[in-house]
This record gives sequence, structure tokens and C-alpha cells, in this order.
Amino acid sequence: MPKDQFAPLLSIVIPTHRRPEILKLCLEHIENQTVSDSLETIVVSDGPDEETKRMLENYKWKISIQYFEIPKSQQGAARNKGMQRAHGQYILFIGDDIFLAPAAAEKHLRTHSLPTPNFQLPTFAVLGFTAWDPACGITPVMRWLDKSGWQFGYRMLARYAHDFIPADMQRRFTYASHISLPAAIAKKFPFREDAALYGWEDIEWGLRLKNAGVGLLYEPGAKALHHHHITVEDSLKRMETLGKSAVEMEQFAPELKLTPRKWKLLKYRMAAMLPGLCGAHYRAFLRGISIPHGAQ
Repeated sequence: MPKDQFAPLLSIVIPTHRRPEILKLCLEHIENQTVSDSLETIVVSDGPDEETKRMLENYKWKISIQYFEIPKSQQGAARNKGMQRAHGQYILFIGDDIFLAPAAAEKHLRTHSLPTPNFQLPTFAVLGFTAWDPACGITPVMRWLDKSGWQFGYRMLARYAHDFIPADMQRRFTYASHISLPAAIAKKFPFREDAALYGWEDIEWGLRLKNAGVGLLYEPGAKALHHHHITVEDSLKRMETLGKSAVEMEQFAPELKLTPRKWKLLKYRMAAMLPGLCGAHYRAFLRGISIPHGAQ
């Protein structure tokens, strides 16, 4: 970048596809960041998206926004293409339905700037805290997803607030919907682009980061809301997809051990016999595992 151009501290990379109204709200929250003058925002459409393009062109934004489209692929590819254009010292990955609290970006930057002698590792990513947006209407299944950890497992991280998540469990929490890391590290460890199904690409990415000695620090002060209404039907469909994608991802990274075997499979089958949301979700996951990739 030429010296006379804007040099951001933090680049926010957002994959999107045909959700212009939600994306607009996401960007308005970025406009309200306490460090908005230090940010650049890169929006990558995963496939052609005329409505989003028009929305971005017709609104007078107070922040720096780059927008471009890629051929329809998946979120990992969109993130990779976005960070390739990033100029910030750090990159923050969020979803287009993630609404950052006003001080969230500042918290990410402050955490990265803490003196490294006080920490275990010189290089680390920062996981922010995300909760359901009450404006969406929080359903019983959304509460169950929070409690069970099948969507976000923040309840399991309370003891690690403002500290490192143990290396042997950090891959489970590399949520690419709200995580930041040095740009040099992000570009060195791109997301996989050969996995066709949604569900585990950020976990596989987290395993590679852990194996490279990149730590994960949990900063609950970096807050955001997840603006996504989920019904039982939505959740069960997602759980079945997670089963199918677990089978696919294990072909690339068998060490992840995503599909249950032996005693764990027995545990899953027993859980699938339970009534209510718990049993229904385990049954959906097991259905996904049993469906070969590519089957209709």
C-alpha cells in the first residue's frame, strides 16, 4: 500500500452471500466502533450478489469498505480471498450476522498489544464472546444449543476468561465467526478450500494453529451478538449437515476424530434415544454420519 494511503491496524474480513439487510446492520455496528478510524472492512461475497453490491454502493459509509465477489465456493475460500487483500496488522474474522459491541474491536487490539512476557506464548489468536441477539427472538432450541455447546461453548470457557485456553482443547473454540490474529499468521495458515460442506473448517484450522504453537486467548470483553433466529427444524438440519461434514473432514484430518467410534458411538446412540431436543439432535447427527457424501 502506498505510504499516503490509509494504513489500518485491524482488517475485519466478512464472508457473505445474499443477506444484504443483515450485512448492512453488521456494517453499521462496525461504524460505531470506538476505534473505527483504525479499521478497514473487507466484505467478500461467496458468489454473485447484485443486491448486496447495490446496497453497498447506495449507502454513504463512514468506514473504509472493500467489496468484491468470488465464484461460489464456501466461507473458507471467501475468508482466504479477503485476508489476501487485508492491509491491517491484525485480522478479525466475523460473520455477516455478527454485531460487534462498540468496544469489541478495541478490545481485540488491546489484547494483542499486551506485553508478551506475561503470557505463555509470543503469538496468539483472540477469541471474542458472542451471545444470541435478543432482537431475533431467542427460541428454546437456541438456549439448548448454548447450554449443550453444539453452537458455541462459551460456558465451558468461563474459567479461562482473559487467559489462554489449554492447548489440548483450543481447537474446539477457534470460532471463525469472531476471532482475531496477527495478519502474518492468518496468511500463513489459510482455511481449507477443498472441504465442500459446512461445519468443521474452523476446527481443522484451529488444529493447525495449535500444532504451529499459536495460542488462543479468550477475551470475553470483546462482545458481539449473533443475529440469527433458529427454529428446531433449522437446528436439526444443521446437525445432520454437521454429521455429513464430519465424515468429509476426517478424510482430510483424521486426527480430529469427529465421528464417534466404539464406546463413544454407543454413548451417542444412547443419547439419541432420549426424549426432547437432546435426543433429536443426536439422532440428526447420526443420520448425517450414515449418509455418504454426495448422496441426495
